[in-house]
Amino acid sequence: MLPSQRDLFAIPSDVTFLNCANMAPQLRAVTDLGIQAVRRRESPWTLDSYEWFGQAEDLRAAVARLMDADADGIALVPAVSYGIAIAAANTPLAAGQNVVVLDHQFPSNVYAWRELAELRGAELRTARKDPADSWTEAVLDAIDDDTAIVAVPNCHWTDGALVDLVRVGERARAVGAALIVDASQSLGAYPISVEEVQPDFLVSVGYKWQLGPYGLAYLYAAPKWRERSRPIEASWLTRAGADDFSSLVDYVDEYQPGARRFDMGEYPQFILLPMALAAIRQLLEWKPMNIQATLTKLTASIAREARSLGLSVLDAEKRVGHMLGIRFPSGLPAGLAERLAASRVYVSVRGDAIRVSPNVYNDEDDAARLVSVLRELA
Repeated sequence: MLPSQRDLFAIPSDVTFLNCANMAPQLRAVTDLGIQAVRRRESPWTLDSYEWFGQAEDLRAAVARLMDADADGIALVPAVSYGIAIAAANTPLAAGQNVVVLDHQFPSNVYAWRELAELRGAELRTARKDPADSWTEAVLDAIDDDTAIVAVPNCHWTDGALVDLVRVGERARAVGAALIVDASQSLGAYPISVEEVQPDFLVSVGYKWQLGPYGLAYLYAAPKWRERSRPIEASWLTRAGADDFSSLVDYVDEYQPGARRFDMGEYPQFILLPMALAAIRQLLEWKPMNIQATLTKLTASIAREARSLGLSVLDAEKRVGHMLGIRFPSGLPAGLAERLAASRVYVSVRGDAIRVSPNVYNDEDDAARLVSVLRELA
């Protein structure tokens, strides 16, 4: 269990921010590094080799530790949609096959598959379930011998409902399907091991549970995709020998080793990289398993109070511990957003649920403030 880390964030004392699933507040240290990097960028003649190349390698290694992966498997990309586009450009899909996604899945991991299925004459198959049922079972039921791709998150973005990626991965491999994971709502707050899950590709944003800046995301590619796979842009920075500026016009076909071939153009990102690296290092110091244990206790407390008011919440074993959706028996009440804002309580409304997503800057006082508003509305 971690004590409250609120002092490390610039969150006013009268604000209850329970919306990390939308965008995390930055650590003070991350903001300070960003300001320093902006000022350093005023003097480009001072930028050195580490800032061009070494910093990216340090970030790659840190992200790999967070995913239980190897650094060669990590590419730096601008967004989840970019990483999914790489997966869609390389995973085979034939006419008559299907791609499995979740009902109301976040669109970054849907649009590319919808377009690819239409192009190839394949089916986009949507796994559906009743509210109290398991997403894992729904996905397993949707997979068959014609499934070529399973594109799912670790948990549903609306209410934290869990998908058991290990079981889904085993089933996908059994039918020869590729597993593509959007880990944006888990990486950093929930222990994820690509060693155990064995995804073909796993991608995550960097600004939610990862506590970093907007505009930088992380892609893991399994070893089988790191050679002879096609990037979606022809960046000079991803080519072998790119660090030797004197020989850049000696054009080469070879790429940097591993998943670096998938790096976005301008990946050195002189401002974003030091911010992201500091954020990931802080998460590694806290450890995702400790973050998960801390937030599980907090969301359990909120869930208990919500149920006492006649509201519904998924059972703990069916969701991640860092997020929950609260549903009213007669639908969301009128004036909900206004009442929450007036109390300086910040959550999201996603689908038919109030999505509550705390982090280590929250405590029981924040939970009590949210419950107080729910009590008035129930």
